Amino acid sequence: MKFFFDENITPQIARALAILQEPLKHEQVEVYTIRDEFGRGVADEEWIPEVGKQEGIVITQDHNIYRKKQQRELLRQFKIGVVFFKPPSKTGYTYWAMIENILAAWPDIKEVAKREAKPFAYVIRPKSKRLEEL
Repeated sequence: MKFFFDENITPQIARALAILQEPLKHEQVEVYTIRDEFGRGVADEEWIPEVGKQEGIVITQDHNIYRKKQQRELLRQFKIGVVFFKPPSKTGYTYWAMIENILAAWPDIKEVAKREAKPFAYVIRPKSKRLEEL
């Protein structure tokens, strides 16, 4: 399974998860950032097909990807799984809160990615911290 973290989540989190996953080679989990793989500021319409070709799962805070019809259709067309972290209010997550939430949800995210047929979309709300299907 290949996970791609969107630019709206600090790349250090993805890089840390990649390191933490290394001893668990049997899970066959790879973690990347969209920024490192496709370039900083790359348009969603450009990286979505590329992630789809790699059968990737996207982790993002950008719920607009799912709200915009064109991008939502691209996610479906290229059979991408997406997990949205809905930020608390307009201030967003603090750095450490984002880390805590991703780490807390990581086992569930991997489980959903393993069992669900793509495309799929889930959201994690700040207060529930559990995956909810969209």
